Amino acid sequence: MKTSIATVSVSGNLREKLAAISAAGFDGVEIFEQDFIADDRSPREVGQMIKDHGLEITLFQPFRDFEGLPSPFREKTFDRARHKFDLMQELGTDLILFCSTVHPDSLGGIDRAAEDFARLGEIAAAQGIRVGYEALAWGKHVNDHRDAWEIVRRADHPNVGLIVDSFHTLGRGIDPNSIRRIPGDKIFFVQLADAPKIDMDLLFWSRHFRNMPGEGDLDVTGFMASVIATGYTGPISLEIFNDQFRGSAPKQVAQQGYRSLINLMDDVRRQEPEAAIDLPDMPERIDVQGVAFVEFASRGDEARHLEHTLKTLGFVKVGQHRTKALGLWQQGDIRILINEQEGDLAASMFNAHGTSVCDIGLAVGSATDTAKRARALGGDPFSQTLSPGQLDIPAIRGLGGGVMHFLDDSQALGDVWTVEFDHLASPDHSVGLKKVDHIAQTVSYDEMLNWSLFYTSLFAMKKAPTIDVTDPDGLVRSQALQATSDGLRITLNGAETHRTFAGSFLAESFGAPVQHIAFTCDDIFEAAQALVRKGFEPLEMHANYYADLNARFDLPAATLKKMQTLNILYDEEAGRAFYHLYSRPKEGALFFEILQRDQSYNGYGAPNAPYRIAAQKRLMRAKGMPRK
Repeated sequence: MKTSIATVSVSGNLREKLAAISAAGFDGVEIFEQDFIADDRSPREVGQMIKDHGLEITLFQPFRDFEGLPSPFREKTFDRARHKFDLMQELGTDLILFCSTVHPDSLGGIDRAAEDFARLGEIAAAQGIRVGYEALAWGKHVNDHRDAWEIVRRADHPNVGLIVDSFHTLGRGIDPNSIRRIPGDKIFFVQLADAPKIDMDLLFWSRHFRNMPGEGDLDVTGFMASVIATGYTGPISLEIFNDQFRGSAPKQVAQQGYRSLINLMDDVRRQEPEAAIDLPDMPERIDVQGVAFVEFASRGDEARHLEHTLKTLGFVKVGQHRTKALGLWQQGDIRILINEQEGDLAASMFNAHGTSVCDIGLAVGSATDTAKRARALGGDPFSQTLSPGQLDIPAIRGLGGGVMHFLDDSQALGDVWTVEFDHLASPDHSVGLKKVDHIAQTVSYDEMLNWSLFYTSLFAMKKAPTIDVTDPDGLVRSQALQATSDGLRITLNGAETHRTFAGSFLAESFGAPVQHIAFTCDDIFEAAQALVRKGFEPLEMHANYYADLNARFDLPAATLKKMQTLNILYDEEAGRAFYHLYSRPKEGALFFEILQRDQSYNGYGAPNAPYRIAAQKRLMRAKGMPRK
């Protein structure tokens, strides 16, 4: 399988684009004419530069407004085509995209268009060029791949074929199964893009909101399965127009694109098992069974403050690493590590971000399979020198420069703690915290799609719709991801401005990956009372919040009064209850959450987020912190 991406999908100048595309692992590029014209090299020099990056030109595009034009426009289009064919020979490519016309003077008629393409095919053949015809979703006369195919079929020339694009088909709601009736050898090229479902002008939607396969709401997998069913064996290419990507680092977008293509084609291979898809062998998406540990990088007084916070949450230091400055704190199935070791990843993370989460350990069925799938998707493996007696646990780089380790029973999951740590004490269960419910990761808004794809391509996870969280100083976009077995929940919070609470955390921590961690309990009222006895300081909620709860929900007066006393927040979905409370924000605005959820409540108390954020900001400003 040959992978490709259009240069228009990636930011930067042409050389920067090519370097990022090559490093990501692509085989080829679609040269967007604007990128070529803006470069100061000759066509031959550009072609050589592309080869020097280990790439080939899979397509030159676009040629606009060709078919159905009256004289004198018609002859001019053939002159333009001859010029482009000469240019392509110097570049070193043989395939060009002709998109359906939007010219105001163009004439309709399938036979008229077919006649134009038949003549064009003769000119192209003389120069060894192939012409691919694509139906634009907003084309004046042709906006459906079925009509484009009929034109190609009637043109009946070996150098004229069809180009299909998932956005142009799925964006118009056309059934992709209709592609299965087209001979695979007459499909010259395939372009892929996903998009969120938005009711707007097709052209504007296409030019600003396309994203990578798996990041939107279109059935790109079904589209590609239909293409593969025809016997198509040519390049699989991305053509993405997205305002966020245009402002993102070229390397990030290229890596994101490569991951999306490999993930997509793996899904297609499993959906169409008889299709010949040349992909590296890779395991299916991994189901996460639980969070095995969360590791903080810290040092000195900050580490002591973190230890104090954990004590007030009911955690006990149960172990000390035998060779490293690494303490193990536990309660229920929750393990928190505090790493003060010099000279390793934690030290570099602390120097960059201050006290922050540097590592997350996930319990999986097979650590080897998880690492193998991560590598196939372009993941960055992580390793560092092991201290004596330290187990070699598979790991990859995660969000914000942190690490993600994978543990399974074959590595004696329980033995990690007995082999590497000296036992100090037994956990205290008086507070009743049981496991990690979810981990909230804050990213810049333009990174949200990238990390959502990271999780959903590697793990068996489903996405909830993106929601807007209101901050007194702006909006934060939030998307929740949940593992099939509910062993892992991640909330990605995209900050568009440093004025928001999430944005200020991102700015002040220089991109630390985790802003808050939520723990579950069976009885939040008992837990809250136990926390008070241990000196825990909850985030205080004002009386206005509870007066509003009283108006919105049918809660007993005694329960509401108790909630107010203990600063417990509440939400419900169809009668399914969700209770939660928060710690006060610590250094860098890191905080913890304790919650009790009905098993069938899958939310995160989003309606309470504006009130929680307002309370956090009031507290931070009261301590003399500058207003953001």
